[in-house]
Amino acid sequence: MTHPPQVALESTVISHGLPYPHNLELATEMEAIVRQHGADPRTIGIIGGELIAGLSGSQIEHLATARDVRKVSRRDLPIVVARRLDGATTVATTMWIAHRAGIEIFATGGIGGVHRGLDGSPSSDISADLQELAQTPVIVVCAGAKAILDLPTTLEYLETYGVTVVGIGTDEFPAFYSRKSGLPVDVRCDSAAEVASIWRAKRGLGLPGGLLVTVPIPEEAEIPAAEIEPVIAQATNEAAERRLRSAEVTPFLLTRIAELTGARSLQANLALLKNNAQMAAQIAVALAAQAR
Repeated sequence: MTHPPQVALESTVISHGLPYPHNLELATEMEAIVRQHGADPRTIGIIGGELIAGLSGSQIEHLATARDVRKVSRRDLPIVVARRLDGATTVATTMWIAHRAGIEIFATGGIGGVHRGLDGSPSSDISADLQELAQTPVIVVCAGAKAILDLPTTLEYLETYGVTVVGIGTDEFPAFYSRKSGLPVDVRCDSAAEVASIWRAKRGLGLPGGLLVTVPIPEEAEIPAAEIEPVIAQATNEAAERRLRSAEVTPFLLTRIAELTGARSLQANLALLKNNAQMAAQIAVALAAQAR
């Protein structure tokens, strides 16, 4: 009996990204979308120190409602496992656990990257997601990097470490809330099969690391760059005034942007996450078909 291809989903968006019950509804809907498009969803998380690639419904609900769930990046894994804690996995950690479980494709919202300095220049705060993409062989499907980041420097970092950036139906790198950034991707693909072929070629060449597949947010949910940039600038200035430390900056910025845009940024976030889950499932199915 042939089993359907698998798609990994992260759990940080469940425990730290969205409020209840939106988080639980989203997690359930993303799994349903993956199934509808012919793949098997595997939401990844940590329960009592156990790394789980395929959380049950009750485990997802636990992460959506519990207050003591730790946000886990790669550096935190030994701590969480040794102390038998509950953890929600970031992009980097989801990639690592997915690869460990033999899952090649992962759908998320937006990756981390190089942060903007409070003076507008690139900062030394660089997400672990970028190094994970450089070393862990997983296809990551996203809507680009989070809009609060320094996108040109993030793309330069990916280039330096040999990470190919694919645009689905676009020649430009998507900017999370916005469909365009003015920055080019390495290659445009107009089908899941094209992405699968590039991935097979990369693996055949023995090249390390992942493949970053970027999907523009659905047009009806987009917040154009001209509208979102002033909001990001305001939130960044407020973070500087509060003298927030690096680990505190991202949660503050995302929360403040949501406050300043009302429900619009939340709806945009939900739309792009569902869209990415659909594309990841299509790529998983195409990859399985080519393997046969």
